Amino acid sequence: MELRILAPTGALGAGFDADAFARGVAARPDVIACDAGSTDSGPAALGSGTPKLSAQAVSRDLRLLLRARDELGVPLIIGSCGTSGRDVSVDWVADLARTIAAEENLHFKVGLIYSDQPVERLEELYDAGRITPLPHAPGIGREVFERGHTVAMMGVEPIQEALQDGCDVILAGRASDTALFAALPHLKGADPGLTWHMAKTIECGAACAIPPSANGLLVTLREDHFDVTTLANGSRLTPRSVAAHTLYENADPFHIAEPSGVLDTTDATYETVDEQTVRVRGARYVPADGYTNKLEGAELVGYQTVIIGGVRDRIVVATLPKLLPMARHYFDAKIADVFRGTVNPADIDIDYRLYGAGAVLAGSEPDPLDPRELGVLITVTAPDQETAHAVATFVAHASSHLPIPQYDGLVSTLAYPFSPPEIDRGPLYRFTLNHVVTGITPTELFRTTTEEL
Repeated sequence: MELRILAPTGALGAGFDADAFARGVAARPDVIACDAGSTDSGPAALGSGTPKLSAQAVSRDLRLLLRARDELGVPLIIGSCGTSGRDVSVDWVADLARTIAAEENLHFKVGLIYSDQPVERLEELYDAGRITPLPHAPGIGREVFERGHTVAMMGVEPIQEALQDGCDVILAGRASDTALFAALPHLKGADPGLTWHMAKTIECGAACAIPPSANGLLVTLREDHFDVTTLANGSRLTPRSVAAHTLYENADPFHIAEPSGVLDTTDATYETVDEQTVRVRGARYVPADGYTNKLEGAELVGYQTVIIGGVRDRIVVATLPKLLPMARHYFDAKIADVFRGTVNPADIDIDYRLYGAGAVLAGSEPDPLDPRELGVLITVTAPDQETAHAVATFVAHASSHLPIPQYDGLVSTLAYPFSPPEIDRGPLYRFTLNHVVTGITPTELFRTTTEEL
């Protein structure tokens, strides 16, 4: 048996090279699969239902994929539509596909797989003790489901059902990245260890290439190995670059969990075929005792206004970290005075990040830094945007003239590149769930509809 799987890019809308993609299409793949989402960018897409990438960028990539699918007559599978995989995001990508189909005179059967979880279902699962936290997940009560939005992450099974139903194009909600690439090979009887390892290798497109890029990879899957080939001119693969991808988003590069089991790459080997191709063997797949689907949830927690500033005065740079805790006391009193008790200072978060002095590690910088200048990000978070903006106006004003003990009289502490300096950032979301549902069948949390375009 030999199967060819084309992964055109690591994220639909990232903008892959058309010539590289054409080389992949010319190899006559048996399936084209592409991820369109992730939690990597934080909870905003899930909480708001707003995609990370623009309609223009997604349409550009989707048009090329749909044309190629039509030329080849093979399935096209896209997962985690619209970044979050919410139902509205699946519908958003489906609308783009409908427009492209009409413009290009394309005809196909599309399957839409939805992964939103109703509050009532989640409460029933919780009450039955079937929602279990993953390591380091926050403790939850059943009220958490009312406060936000939740999706379940599907494995291969809902996608396989759509393939068996004759769907030419599958637009899926939240899905395991690897499931998109493993679904068809599993249906064809491919070795599960090789299949899941192949899927893990190409889930992010050419992220395992040198240099990494948004372009694609082609896999040729055979009985006892798979060959992975980079498609873009000037890119190459090495055994190390391919093996290293098992570390991406995984604490353990040898044991990678999926809904139905664990990929074990302990005995995998990687060998060079040529500059563009690496051959992989030896992984195995260990089925789980019970099937699980991961839950992801996000909720709105407030609204933010941000202020960006900078300082190069060495005395101010050295003094700021000591001044900022004192400034918080001043701002609490100011909030109480300005809002006359209608706003509780405890509901307002005012955060300073001093870039150049360890802001990225947020106080965990292992080595003392001696910066010549600082970039300062001030974030004001409040229950509503109007309050966040109002507080930010006097925070910005006061922060530009903080009292520096080493100077007599008024000095300017921060320089602002924008006028006015207050920038309304909008709603703030946080993740609420990193749990799995136990005791389920592989498809029961998902709904599929089909449509002829």
